[in-house]
Amino acid sequence: MTTVTFHMEGERICGFDARGHSGYAEAGCDIVCAAVTSAVRLVDSTVNDVLGLAASVKVSEEDADISFRLPGGLSAELEDCCQPLLTGLMVYFAQLHDEYPDNIEVLEG
Repeated sequence: MTTVTFHMEGERICGFDARGHSGYAEAGCDIVCAAVTSAVRLVDSTVNDVLGLAASVKVSEEDADISFRLPGGLSAELEDCCQPLLTGLMVYFAQLHDEYPDNIEVLEG
């Protein structure tokens, strides 16, 4: 099962960890893992490449672990860009959980 834990500072999402293979299908054919990976890449690309921030992203493909953290000290304008993006990611993963409850879990930590 893939477990996605969103890290909070009050109401602010400061990052997330996605850990484990979903177990939906064989590697390379697993649509749940593909959905998680694609969504994480979109957030990473938007935050780091489009907004030009230096969010920390650590990936271990062999362990199926992804860690993402926003940098501290963001301006209100950048927070206003990042928070809806991360909230949307949380909602998307919750919807995936509704469809595939045996394969993905979403937590706040």
